[in-house]
Amino acid sequence: MNNSIISCNTTFVVLKLNPTDMISRALTSSSTTLCLVFLIYLCFSPSSSGNPNNFLKRGSYLSVEDDSDLLISSDNTFTCGFYGVGKNAYYFSIWFTSSKEKTVAWMANRDKPVNGKGSKVSFLRDGAFVLTNVDGSITWETNTRTTDAQTAELLDNGNLVLKDSSLKVLWQSFDFPSDTLLPHQHFTKSNKLTSRLGGGNYGTGYFSFFFDTDNVLRLIYDGPDISNVYWPNVDFDAFGNGRTNFNSTRIAMLNGTGWFSSSDRLSFRASDSSFGIKRRLTMDYDGNLRLYSLNMVSGLWTITWEAVMQLCSVHGLCGRNGICVYTPKPKCSCPPGYEMADPSNWNKGCRPMFSRICSLQYPQQVKFVKLPHVDFYGFDSSFSIGISLESCKKKCLEDCRCKAFSYRLTGEGRCFTKVELFNGYTSPNFPGDLYLKLPMHIQTSEAIILNGSNHTCKSNESTMLIGLSSSSMSETRGKSARWVYLYSFAAVVGAIEMLFIGLCWWFLFRHGIPSTMEEGYRLLSHQFRKFSYMELKKATKNFEEEMGSGASGIVFKGVLVDDRVVAVKKLGDSYLTEEVFWAEANIIGKINHMNLVRMLGFCLEHKHRLLVYEYVQNRSLDKHLFSGNVIGWKERFKIALGTAKGLAYLHHECLEWVIHCDVKPENILLDGDFEPKISDFGLAKLSQRDCNNNEMSRIRGTKGYIAPEWALNLPVTAKVDVYSYGVVILELVKGIRLSHWVVQDGDEQETELTRFIKVVRGKMQGGEVAWVNDTVDTRLNGEFNLIQAEKMIEIGICCVDENRNKRPTMDSIVQALLQCEDS
Repeated sequence: MNNSIISCNTTFVVLKLNPTDMISRALTSSSTTLCLVFLIYLCFSPSSSGNPNNFLKRGSYLSVEDDSDLLISSDNTFTCGFYGVGKNAYYFSIWFTSSKEKTVAWMANRDKPVNGKGSKVSFLRDGAFVLTNVDGSITWETNTRTTDAQTAELLDNGNLVLKDSSLKVLWQSFDFPSDTLLPHQHFTKSNKLTSRLGGGNYGTGYFSFFFDTDNVLRLIYDGPDISNVYWPNVDFDAFGNGRTNFNSTRIAMLNGTGWFSSSDRLSFRASDSSFGIKRRLTMDYDGNLRLYSLNMVSGLWTITWEAVMQLCSVHGLCGRNGICVYTPKPKCSCPPGYEMADPSNWNKGCRPMFSRICSLQYPQQVKFVKLPHVDFYGFDSSFSIGISLESCKKKCLEDCRCKAFSYRLTGEGRCFTKVELFNGYTSPNFPGDLYLKLPMHIQTSEAIILNGSNHTCKSNESTMLIGLSSSSMSETRGKSARWVYLYSFAAVVGAIEMLFIGLCWWFLFRHGIPSTMEEGYRLLSHQFRKFSYMELKKATKNFEEEMGSGASGIVFKGVLVDDRVVAVKKLGDSYLTEEVFWAEANIIGKINHMNLVRMLGFCLEHKHRLLVYEYVQNRSLDKHLFSGNVIGWKERFKIALGTAKGLAYLHHECLEWVIHCDVKPENILLDGDFEPKISDFGLAKLSQRDCNNNEMSRIRGTKGYIAPEWALNLPVTAKVDVYSYGVVILELVKGIRLSHWVVQDGDEQETELTRFIKVVRGKMQGGEVAWVNDTVDTRLNGEFNLIQAEKMIEIGICCVDENRNKRPTMDSIVQALLQCEDS
């Protein structure tokens, strides 16, 4: 393919010449000088953007048997040709040239791979672009027959286009995406991103990203058994999810900086937002939509945004009867009495290992197995509220179709009977349990009650169900002989391991540890460790310098033997056993985020319970916000965004799903650059302050930051932190305490927050132009970002809504703030 398109004096000429012929003909043209200069630059300049391999002209073809038959974009970003999978399957594809695994951006024949011999893609003389298999049968073709299509070109943006003689685009791959959207590629109502099947199979999968009929972008599982939308949150309408369904244009696009915007108001930005980075938005085979950025040095991809924070929320992920479990990564499992339908494919779910009987006719032959914090979304045959657990069980017994029932502990009993078991997942935040109906003769193990209270997840090492194997997690039967062999084998392995440890100890401590290894051990031990009480007593000079105190304990400043400055918190009385405290402290110590105060270790001796944190020099937010030292708007916005990122990490990314339960300015510390660091997360668990406890004084920080559901004795979710964050972000805007109570109209009292929101809403509804200026802290003298202030006020008001279902999630707050970060 030595095809080049050359422009001289705005006239386009198609040539098939070598460089010498090109120059000689240019010398005899009417524009000798201009063309000569241009052609020399084109053909010989090392920085030339021209690439003779990015064109294919009419009448030419690419063969699967010739590895050099490729179209390469002029900037070398994309390559188009035959992409081999397995031994003899090939797809006509476009992929990223510099990615390590040749990541595919587009496929023409994803469901019909061609043979490795004799297959080719041809640009026929009638204008059609055709992919044929070894037997000559057409596998795929464009709709350009009987057109004036003259050239096929792979553009620098990854778009394969067919053009006529006037350079008009007659067909483009951008109109037919497979599972990936590229920057500047329009996504419309006629497009859809559909996942591949996974496991090396590029065939059309079950998960799709598309514009629904109500103009809203959604993710859907469309499998062989069911079809379910699962994103955005199906419990809310378009408005509740921050979208709109009034704009019927249905168009979206990802730009070059990593910013995605849509007509339904869906908008998000890559965490590394900037120009010059190669990106892709891909509907992955696990049902999550992710934005990736390419590291040009390593050729590897980094996730810079994803739609679903908790993967078990994806519907259909584990097939019929399957349950998604975090161990700590999401894995599929089968409930007791079930086994994998196909050991190589979780999409086919689990099948029962028994024949069903009608519980109405034979109630004595069935039983119920409790699966804590497990639910199967949808397929409810009945719903009842305000009934007891026994009454719910009776409803399922009286229905032959009922396979299980879910009973939710949300103040008043809620009963859901299930006729099908799809979309199974387990989460310690789910306020209920599933009761699986099984024949009495099926032998099952009891389900483990998840450790900890409702506001944090189980330890990474725990497993949800006893008796589930690590590979399929579906084995519920076995013979006693197997256990004898298993225990014997374990004993032998244990003995060998103990011998090995003994030899290592003898070698290391009798012969000395090499200095390099010793240094490595020292560095590791400094990451997170157990301190002695005397060590911390010496570090704090007998707890001399008190930095602050609160409901959970007193904080002292200390200096460790390696000269690190730390903050040591003395916790109050705790009823936790030493084993539980140790386990939970280790879990919290593994949590790491730039906007969370790092825990360095703990002390556990007799009744002493101490936690050791990194020292944050600029003290807490309240010392700056409510004092004479006025902090500027730039710092306030940074604090709002950083605090949101820290809470979003705890709620959505952290494997422990920690709910803080005590968000307030006193618990937001500021480093030297005024970057916020949230402190005291996880203390609700370590101090055994149960989130359902009616004794409010044990669970609140400062009166006024507590969400209404505390007083209503409702199960506590992450939305309590959202409420508290809303108070904090409004205080950042206004610069005063909004948690104080004030006297209004005589003896009637209301919070400063309530009065503030009334005033702001009144000005907004009254159409006052300067309502934002009237709301922002007057001490700033008008020096603030109007767009950021308006967004922060809107977010704050949404966060403190009494209806927790109307409050946004922390990850959506982060995205909203990021959109106006550079305003």
